[in-house]
Amino acid sequence: MKDTQSIKLLQIALAVPLRRYFHYLPPETGGWEKLQPGMRVRVPFRRRELIGIFVGFTDQSDVAPSKLKPVLDLIDDSILIPEDIFKLCGWASEYYHYPIGEVLMNALPVLLRQGKNATTVLTTTRKKNVLAACPSENTEQSLLLNTEQQTALNAIQAAGNHFQVFLLDGVTGSGKTEVYLQVIADVLKAQKQVLVLVPEIGLTPQTIQRFRERFSILVVALHSGLSEKERLQAWSSAHSNDAKILIGTRSAVFSSMPNLGLIIIDEEHDLSFKQQDGFRYHARDVAIMRAHFKKIPIILGSATPALETLYKAQQGKFIHLRLPNRAGAAQLPEFSVLDIRNKPLEEGLSQAILEDIRQHLERGEQVMLFLNRRGFAPVLLCRACGWMAICKRCDMRMTYHQHSNRLHCHHCASDIPLFTQCGACNKKELQAVGLGTERLEKVLKKNFPNYSIARIDRDSTKRKGSIEALLQAIQSGEHRILIGTQMLAKGHHFPNVTLVTIVDADGGFFSSDFRALERMGQLLLQVAGRAGRVEKKGKVIIQTHYPDHPLLHPLFYNSYQQFADLILKERAGAALPPYSFFALFRAEAYQVEHATHFLQTVKKLFYPANKELQLLGPVPAPMPRRAGRHRVQLLVQANQRAVLQKFLKNLLPEIEKIRQKQRVRWSLDVDPAEMF
Repeated sequence: MKDTQSIKLLQIALAVPLRRYFHYLPPETGGWEKLQPGMRVRVPFRRRELIGIFVGFTDQSDVAPSKLKPVLDLIDDSILIPEDIFKLCGWASEYYHYPIGEVLMNALPVLLRQGKNATTVLTTTRKKNVLAACPSENTEQSLLLNTEQQTALNAIQAAGNHFQVFLLDGVTGSGKTEVYLQVIADVLKAQKQVLVLVPEIGLTPQTIQRFRERFSILVVALHSGLSEKERLQAWSSAHSNDAKILIGTRSAVFSSMPNLGLIIIDEEHDLSFKQQDGFRYHARDVAIMRAHFKKIPIILGSATPALETLYKAQQGKFIHLRLPNRAGAAQLPEFSVLDIRNKPLEEGLSQAILEDIRQHLERGEQVMLFLNRRGFAPVLLCRACGWMAICKRCDMRMTYHQHSNRLHCHHCASDIPLFTQCGACNKKELQAVGLGTERLEKVLKKNFPNYSIARIDRDSTKRKGSIEALLQAIQSGEHRILIGTQMLAKGHHFPNVTLVTIVDADGGFFSSDFRALERMGQLLLQVAGRAGRVEKKGKVIIQTHYPDHPLLHPLFYNSYQQFADLILKERAGAALPPYSFFALFRAEAYQVEHATHFLQTVKKLFYPANKELQLLGPVPAPMPRRAGRHRVQLLVQANQRAVLQKFLKNLLPEIEKIRQKQRVRWSLDVDPAEMF
């Protein structure tokens, strides 16, 4: 072996929780001169072998030459992570302060992370794609745009091949998708690719169908509902430039697309775009940076834009395009706030609601009821002593699911048989209290036995293909009554739904999370938007115990913009995002003092504190215990993003030196979307 001082060393990124590259000697089998950044290698790491990403060559290492090991194997003969994705991952690693190796591996499908030979897969996929891309004989024609749609299209087209963020702010049913499609048509004519991100896998089937009907090209999907082989095939199609349109959920933002010309984020406000564990990135913000690096336009579409997005539009950083009217002959629905204080309810439903449902069904129309609680009842209560069934691992109430006759914890997935007697007084006085989607389904079956009911929630859509089957049955008119959680609220087009009932609108009024009112407003308007999508007039009824709440009137009777402006005014007065910037340290441990002491040590590292930073905590998280671990958090707030980023960058190497960190599971969440 030659002297290591005269040999170039290989820098390798590994998916391990260390914020650095690793140095290796060239492989003894040779061939390393052909290596290019973005190729995979197999290396020894401690007592195991790992798949890594070759980053580049170096002449120096902080590891003694005698301790360096050679690369075991060169896996690829072509680049899997191109330069633009490398740059994007580097930015994301620095901004979210997450190990670069794990970020880079996140850009590859699981099978490639495991070392599967990519050459065979790319060749096989290309052959399949040639067949799949045969032109359709029934290509859908473009629709005639109204004035607002045409104005939006003209503005986006004027951007050309330059970076610009467009906020396409349109009420539900305003024809945002048609604007997307006509912009995409121009991009495809220029032989470019398009990336479309949607928040939920339930939205991808109808989106893909619409896009395939319009364009006789290969359109592929990439989401967690696919098998690992299917995900690899979709990624390979985009990587090889065979697929011209890639429609995917959050992680698709890192997909390799060599000829990318446009990015679209549909329902940009949706919380699903923020990864809530591990690599806590926000796909919308990453997509904006990708468009910036690539110098291409990006469209953020929503009927209820995030307040951060609206704020940037107000500042002139984004171009704000408005679609205030529904497309075609469709009209905005009629809203009605129903005061249910001191009113008799049948399992949560007023007689007025039941009568409205009956009238719409008798006219041959469909009705939708929204309740964002799955299961039969959220509480199992002892009428004798007041005892409640609590999850022993989370200190949270367990939900009763009647179909399985079991109690479930929706936080840690604990699952136990239903109690037959009280856990405190042993009396058999247990009662299921509260309303869930299962209970709602039961009362509707009782009142409307001749009509088929579709319930769409996480329980009814577990099996692969189940949500697609349910949506198809709804579209065909097989199901006349629709019950669902927020899965049913997002982006679906049900032309025969004329009545939407929001069974309980009060959930977001009293949350400790400052974003709760924003989320409540977005969700309620998204649900309401399912009513009256075509010529038939829609009606929306909101049941509430707080009909005089100051935000209900602007939300339903004026505009989302007025609702948002009121909340932004409150945020400005309280110096909350988007008028300040947050980073949240979380710590979990089986003993609460370990988590608390760790964050107290972290807090001390900030001192002498810069006056531009505020530290709040450590305090118990709003959910103090989950899955047996005590949860504590420390909030860091700054008025300038750059100040916060600088402190975090300098702080993290010091945190790595804290001895007691071995006792805790800790994380850093930059721009946290949830405070739980």
